[in-house]
Amino acid sequence: MQRILIIEDERDIADLIAFNLERAGYEVLKAHDGITGARMAIHEPTELIILDLMLPGKDGYAVFKEIRRDARSRETPVIMLTARAQTEDRIQGLEAGADDYLTKPFSPKELMLRVQAVLKRSDAKPGAVVVEHGPFRFNKNDLKFYLQGEPVELTSTEFKLLLFLTERAGKPQDRNDLLRSVWGYSDDVHSRTLDTHMKRLRQKLGEHAGMVETVRGIGYRVSSS
Repeated sequence: MQRILIIEDERDIADLIAFNLERAGYEVLKAHDGITGARMAIHEPTELIILDLMLPGKDGYAVFKEIRRDARSRETPVIMLTARAQTEDRIQGLEAGADDYLTKPFSPKELMLRVQAVLKRSDAKPGAVVVEHGPFRFNKNDLKFYLQGEPVELTSTEFKLLLFLTERAGKPQDRNDLLRSVWGYSDDVHSRTLDTHMKRLRQKLGEHAGMVETVRGIGYRVSSS
């Protein structure tokens, strides 16, 4: 049974989410403040965290940063949940490294579809699988990336994005295909954050940034050599 942690201070909303998750067969943990939520996220192994941003004690962004700093929770996917509906707020959440973002009010059906999409993308990985291409080396088993043998810290989204392109090196990848493969679906918000992720990836690749090419009118590709 997959376990999901809900960090939400509004108990009626937390209970509604928990009810729908449990009905779908998930085990649910709940925390109602940021401090407790961060501690549980790190010390209670879970497959997914649903994180509200407006929390007492410690806000959601601070909780998220703490989760990502600790090796025990760094790779746990996170869906951010908030009453903030502004596009820039959504982009900020996604650019911070969240796997998805949902604004209140939301339908339980939409939440469940997003939970399923995120969990599908982070399904248990098979034994160590290594992908190598030029100076790039990916270990799918532990989501580690190496550049000329040196480890480079990538977010899980950056890892998935660069791996997707690398496995199709030399072939231009359409923006919508990238969005569906990495985020699970395509919309304008994700389209904007795709470009931001590519910019950050290139910064991390340093002198090898040129291997990630922009294909005008189509999307991106990793060079074949």
